[in-house]
Amino acid sequence: MLSSSDAATAAKGTAVPARPDQPPENGRAGLRHWRHDLLAGFVVSLVSLPLSSGIAIASGAPPIYGLISSIIAGLVFPFVGGSYVTISGPAAGLAPALLAIMVSLGGAGSAESVGAGYEMLLVVIFITGVVQMIMARAGLARFAAIFPASVVEGMLGAIGVLILVKALPLFVGFTGEVHAHGFAEYLGALPGWIRAGDHAAAAVGIASLVVLLATGSKAARRFQIFQKAPPHVFGALIGTIGAIALGLASRDPKLMISVPANPLEGVTLPAFGELLGRPDLWTAAAVGVVTLTLIDGVESLATAQAVDRIDPFHRRSEPSRVLGAMGISNVVSSLVGGLTVIPGGVKSKTCIEAGGRTLWANFANAVFLLLFLFVAPGLMALLPKATLGAILVYTGWKMIHPSIARHLAHVGGEQLVLYGITVAGVLATDLLEGILIGTAAKLVLVAVHARRAGVPAGKLLRSLFANPVRETEQTPSAVVLHVDHPVVCFNAYKLIEALDALVDEPRHVTVRLEAGTAVLDHTALEALKASGANLRSAEGAVHVEGLDVFDARSPHPTALRVRRAG
Repeated sequence: MLSSSDAATAAKGTAVPARPDQPPENGRAGLRHWRHDLLAGFVVSLVSLPLSSGIAIASGAPPIYGLISSIIAGLVFPFVGGSYVTISGPAAGLAPALLAIMVSLGGAGSAESVGAGYEMLLVVIFITGVVQMIMARAGLARFAAIFPASVVEGMLGAIGVLILVKALPLFVGFTGEVHAHGFAEYLGALPGWIRAGDHAAAAVGIASLVVLLATGSKAARRFQIFQKAPPHVFGALIGTIGAIALGLASRDPKLMISVPANPLEGVTLPAFGELLGRPDLWTAAAVGVVTLTLIDGVESLATAQAVDRIDPFHRRSEPSRVLGAMGISNVVSSLVGGLTVIPGGVKSKTCIEAGGRTLWANFANAVFLLLFLFVAPGLMALLPKATLGAILVYTGWKMIHPSIARHLAHVGGEQLVLYGITVAGVLATDLLEGILIGTAAKLVLVAVHARRAGVPAGKLLRSLFANPVRETEQTPSAVVLHVDHPVVCFNAYKLIEALDALVDEPRHVTVRLEAGTAVLDHTALEALKASGANLRSAEGAVHVEGLDVFDARSPHPTALRVRRAG
């Protein structure tokens, strides 16, 4: 699967050469690396502070609620495991969904106060966490792979657009109430926000964004200081200096982040009884659970896989344990008023670059955030909201960066079309419907190709979802997997499961494509490539036999391939 925006941010990082010592382990064994993880946790906390605060505001909640979820994630994940250097907390990709669910349940809030729907949103997050734990227990994490790579990228691209436009009121120094809903309304309201906004605050926001773009550029990454600390740290630093120089706090206290003297005072708790007594909201709540479960699962597992690719020790995450850790974190986070929790690519990449080795870096991040809240809350009060707006604009831009579309076009024109359909579908409807629109378009695409390649009409749909592995031949030195169905995103997980079961057995592995394998899609080939790399690392080998009778839709090695007629 292609990496998500956060995942893409992680995947585009330069992998650090593997160290000669044994790969660090989580748990008690990982404590021997405490010096590395403590330093990495501190660096990550400097990123978490502004980023988690901004994500909370974008989600329609005060900054404190984003920090609560980051702290809960750091206190839970190290004891559950599933990954090694992923840093979890609130994610930008969930902000539009959380805001929409909150509105449907009674109303969103702002940077100063929670909305009427927040208490019931916490119930939705709680139920989502329970569902995730059940799914993890049942081993259902693998089903996240059925969503096409281009559709996942389209979903995240649309989320990037929504985050960007919803950050504009903060960015331009607008302190009034925002009544816009949806992409078009936000764009239409922008001129009014600019006129009514504080121009000094807007200048700080622009300066922060310029620094974010500059320090995040390829040219800046050649310098070690910009490799060790991500752009968010420099953007927050410049924003703080600018706010002090221009006296934003004295101009209007609403231009700055406000933190209660006692962070635990007045924390919102889930309203189980109220939602239970409101049958008129049950449908909205159910849609919210489905939406969060779907987006949580797809984005978090894609991010974990992307972080695995830049892990200097080449360790692999366990999808079911990652999903279980998310579920536990979401349950606990909701009970203390926090937002949803998923792995984040930006913070995970920061952890790796700062030398983090185990999930204890996530724990250290939580401890430092607690210190910021209870020992030095004044630090947060120095951050202007315009800088948080700049960080969100930057985050949204990275999620919709033109390089993503260029890469998809390089893989194949149909990937770009599916990406565009999904982006448009999400912006025109909502996240869940947009994903379903993109997935339906992908189903039609592969069905048309499979039919043209000779799959009978009566068996067409069944073949796209059936287990593609017809037979497995095994000898002491070799394994042959006979594949006799199209291998696409909807059924590829079965083939990957068969390959993953051979990782610990150093045997020569052949995937033999029989006559019934009419189509190989990009998502399946990406997964096959990753499984092949895992087998090679186990001193085995994998060979795909029969690719010579397929026509590729582009020169890219994982481009859509269709069997030639005859």
